[in-house]
Amino acid sequence: MVISKTSTKLPLPVQRALRKLGGDIRDARLRRRIPTKIMADRASISRTTLNKVEKGEHGVSLGIYATVLFVLGLHGRIAELADIKTDTVGLELEEENLPQRIRRSKKSRPSRTGKKGNA
Repeated sequence: MVISKTSTKLPLPVQRALRKLGGDIRDARLRRRIPTKIMADRASISRTTLNKVEKGEHGVSLGIYATVLFVLGLHGRIAELADIKTDTVGLELEEENLPQRIRRSKKSRPSRTGKKGNA
């Protein structure tokens, strides 16, 4: 199967971010003095896949990156990557669409005559 270059081309900032993530993973492994064989075994992946992770290759699944981070004890912030609290653009767009005025529904309005119903 031939894959065209345009289908695998990532934006440059994404490539840089993945390379940085891979390098940071490698540095964290080295700081912990974990050999590649043991690291790969703990993550249930091959050494070749671990090598791809540490290079920041985009073809590796997010699940494998997450598992490697788990093995290193660095998985805590994965859930925060797209957290609504840090999505400034989304929050600003949502704020722009807030209604200017809110009306109470007719059911919840008190009657103007002060009567409580038909007696």
